[in-house]
Amino acid sequence: MFNGSEIFEKHYTGYLEQIGRVNPSPLKERLGIETDGNIICLQLLNEKYRISGEGMENQSGTRPNYGLCVILAKYILLCPDREHHDPEWVSFRDFKISSHFTNVNFFASDTEQAILKHFQGRPDALARATEKLGGRAPETRMPYDLSVAFQLLPKISMLLLFNDRDDEFDAQCTVLFQKHAEFYLDPESLAMTGSVLAHRLKKADR
Repeated sequence: MFNGSEIFEKHYTGYLEQIGRVNPSPLKERLGIETDGNIICLQLLNEKYRISGEGMENQSGTRPNYGLCVILAKYILLCPDREHHDPEWVSFRDFKISSHFTNVNFFASDTEQAILKHFQGRPDALARATEKLGGRAPETRMPYDLSVAFQLLPKISMLLLFNDRDDEFDAQCTVLFQKHAEFYLDPESLAMTGSVLAHRLKKADR
């Protein structure tokens, strides 16, 4: 049973009620996802989820944590009425909808700085962790010690750029999104996806 606070449980129930009113069929075309009857099947960073008005569960059959529930719910409920495609890589702060400094600071601290703090001095460990999450080399070669693209959700990709420290420069970590991601998720959820990436990378390093 979900052990979140009462307000989280209330919000979770509210999301389920809204999802229960969604017709899954149009989502198959707009998002390129799979459905099983009234169940929406999604994959987020190499882990599968099943979502319906009855609940959300991961591939182990348990409810995801509240943050993941929010991301998955918003991804379904904010599905645009047409496909958007702008594959240019941009930083989180470049999104017009994400200019609020709270979201920007949260993304920097809980994503880029969290990855940097855990993996600086250990680029090989980071490379192994990215492989476990299904990371792949980007189509364009980039001048970094490590550059890895991830399929965050259908239609949304992320790019991790990492330079380890050397005699002249400190270590650096940057996480980018394709520009069209802002049409598929709200800024708070996009910021939380970065935190999910950092957490999964650290978990994969165990």
